[in-house]
Amino acid sequence: MPLDPQVKLVLDNLPDDLFDVRTATPQQLRKLYAEQTTMPIFPKQPVARVEERSIPGPAGEIPVRIYAPERSAEQPPLVFFHGGGWVIGNLDTHDGKVRKLANATERSVVSVDYRLAPEAPFPAAAEDCFAALRWVDGNRGIVGAGVGAPAVAGDSAGGNLAAAVSLMARDRGGPAVGFQLLIYPVLDCDFERPSYTENADGYMLTRDVMMWFWDQYVPDASRRSDPYVNVLRAEDVSGLPPAHIVTAQYDPLRDEGEAYAARLEAAGVPVTHTCYDGMIHGFLSFADFVDTGKQALTEAAATLK
Repeated sequence: MPLDPQVKLVLDNLPDDLFDVRTATPQQLRKLYAEQTTMPIFPKQPVARVEERSIPGPAGEIPVRIYAPERSAEQPPLVFFHGGGWVIGNLDTHDGKVRKLANATERSVVSVDYRLAPEAPFPAAAEDCFAALRWVDGNRGIVGAGVGAPAVAGDSAGGNLAAAVSLMARDRGGPAVGFQLLIYPVLDCDFERPSYTENADGYMLTRDVMMWFWDQYVPDASRRSDPYVNVLRAEDVSGLPPAHIVTAQYDPLRDEGEAYAARLEAAGVPVTHTCYDGMIHGFLSFADFVDTGKQALTEAAATLK
């Protein structure tokens, strides 16, 4: 299927240098990404309660934002990890998406502002996210959530962190994770997969940009086989929580998401996987303008409900 015309229209209105890793510093990329993702054209759904907090982390306080919709006390909580290649992104860049997710799932969502690379390389982000999961599990009254194992979710690098946290929770004896929602997740560092070669210079996320992100987060190549970052290469994926994996046709990360779904299924883990034709990496961020983005968000929320 060709590129979706609604996606093309969005791309035509984005700056060409949004991820120009050749000339921009991480700090400059963060500023540009924040400017593009927090523009007034992105409407924000109201949520019954939105609260800023700081929670204990392995290297100091971790900022989080709690979104508690009506009736959230009837559902287990959801812990959300934002994307951005472990280098860019924050609570504000994903605020609109998390609001939609909270309302659609009727769950309290705790969005986590984990430490970023290169200032804090692997495993800093993963350990922050695991600490956030433990805090949410033990503070349901503050979060406004009900009983049941928390779910985890994330997009792109946040999907990597959600998958890694699920492994960490299994390996460390808890807390239990009820579900993992992985939205076009980073799961491997094999840049020769067909989806990488087909979309090497593709739409917004390119092969070179993804290689740069890996260099920032895991500069020591010998550590890239660690299952808490290279989740697809984990020796054992049995006993993990059920998963829903979202991928996109024109995304360099497409094949690793599909491969992880196959590994989970082979290990007896309940998993659903949908590859959205005509879509690119990050398409759920454009759900206000792209019909398939709305559809994917609705379907992802339905899997949690």
